[in-house]
Amino acid sequence: MSMTRTRAGAAALAVAGLLFILYPATRPWEDETTMTGATAAMSSSAWVASHLFAMIGFILLPLGLLTLPDAMRHGRGGPLARAAAVTTWIGAGLTLPYYGAEDFGLHAIAARVADGQSIDLLDLAETVRFQPVAATTFGLGLATLAAGAVMAGIAIWRSGVLPRYSGIPLAVGFALFLPQFFTPPAFRITHGVLVGIGCAWVAVTLWRTAPRHP
Repeated sequence: MSMTRTRAGAAALAVAGLLFILYPATRPWEDETTMTGATAAMSSSAWVASHLFAMIGFILLPLGLLTLPDAMRHGRGGPLARAAAVTTWIGAGLTLPYYGAEDFGLHAIAARVADGQSIDLLDLAETVRFQPVAATTFGLGLATLAAGAVMAGIAIWRSGVLPRYSGIPLAVGFALFLPQFFTPPAFRITHGVLVGIGCAWVAVTLWRTAPRHP
């Protein structure tokens, strides 16, 4: 049962990694400081799909990390790995409502603008994105996710069972998740690849370790 659970966690992380790559790679990169650019980006189906990729990735990440303690039960780091899973779960819960507003809310508003209705999309988008409670929970969520990923990286480093460096890209990727929003599209796409590699490396590590603990 432990092998099945660990490999299921590895699969969840692998899929999450792919989705975190697809998120910035498929996101429309228009000039959202202009009405034309914002409307084109936010009203598109690619906008909905790309943000949905991220949301599913945030759900799968803690599910995958939940299996880390199984892989470490004959080494050190198990308690910290469990704490990392819980922390990332909390972080994902705080982050997802903001993504829902960004994805479905802004898309619905932009679709009306695209249909010719008189709406100040730029003002509404700023209101949605910078509403104090929403922005605060979003920032706390991403900070908590970063903390959970760093804890997972430390747990892997200390485990004595898993390759020490395999958790570093994941930790670095999520530590940069909030700052990367203030960077150009090319950096954000590169960041998505980094997070994807981080998830995939831990996934491969878990998959290879699972048979040792049937």
